[in-house]
Amino acid sequence: MARIHHSRAFTIVLALLINWHSPVLAQSNMDLQITASASESDTLTLSLAELDAMAQVTFTTTTIWTDGDVTFSGVPLKAVLARANKKGSAVEMVALNDYKVAIPMATIEDTVPIIATRMNGEPISVRDKGPYWIVFPYDHDPKYRTETIHAFSIWQLNRLKVVD
Repeated sequence: MARIHHSRAFTIVLALLINWHSPVLAQSNMDLQITASASESDTLTLSLAELDAMAQVTFTTTTIWTDGDVTFSGVPLKAVLARANKKGSAVEMVALNDYKVAIPMATIEDTVPIIATRMNGEPISVRDKGPYWIVFPYDHDPKYRTETIHAFSIWQLNRLKVVD
């Protein structure tokens, strides 16, 4: 009986550990897909490692969704679109839950917004608005503290679609 009890206990502990680590494992498999409405079959998929290999932008700001100052780092949205060689009038940004919002190309600056891959130096878990989050340096300029800009700040981002 003791042997069966220990075996069951081991199985339960193992299952708990696997479930506890599963968000981290799922996070490492999250890719960002970029397509264009003209040719949806031509999809560029970027992993976290590939995004990390691109030039990074880092800034510290407060947000209406977090407490205190947060340091965000990631790749400028404009750089990702250039790498994908996608052109259009807007970018439809889609979250894991299929929520979507379109940002006009005219709103996208050279280094703002970023596709944040890190908060305070750590990868962003799905639970904390990851794997990717469109972030603006809200405290750096009043133009980034508008309802419209907040609406563009989509979290749990996993797809970009360039539209005409």
